[in-house]
Amino acid sequence: MGKLAICPGSFDPITNGHLDIITRGAKIFENVIVTVFNNQSKSPLFTVEERIHLMRESTKHLPNVTVDSSDHLLMDYARVKQANAVVRGLRAVSDFEYEMQVTSMNRKLNQDVETFFIMTNNQYSFLSSSIVKEIAKYNGDISGLVPDVVLEALKEKFGHR
Repeated sequence: MGKLAICPGSFDPITNGHLDIITRGAKIFENVIVTVFNNQSKSPLFTVEERIHLMRESTKHLPNVTVDSSDHLLMDYARVKQANAVVRGLRAVSDFEYEMQVTSMNRKLNQDVETFFIMTNNQYSFLSSSIVKEIAKYNGDISGLVPDVVLEALKEKFGHR
């Protein structure tokens, strides 16, 4: 298929659902850039630098995956990187409605980039960074929902040692 795909997100923090989509995308595309976008409308728990570190640690076993960050529009970033695809995960119908709007706008901004949706594995269909942070805040068990490096980082953020 295509040479270079971007897997964008805020990844605050990366979950095993994200990792599943990235891993499956890496099987399809020659190279995948996982790009941490700094969403101005969100108040992240982790800094961009921390998210990049957690992502690099979580994807280091995938030789064709690199990690980057951006404050630009996704389609401008894709043009600079000369990517021809974007990989996104879908959990539910509600995700599809939002993603359809974003994809349509992205298509208007850059017709050379195709968006590919990967359905999340059922075991992660309920999973989101927000839910993980909420459970971790109250010292709930999030093992199996996030990579070990993220589990430790969340414990440290919330003072649960």
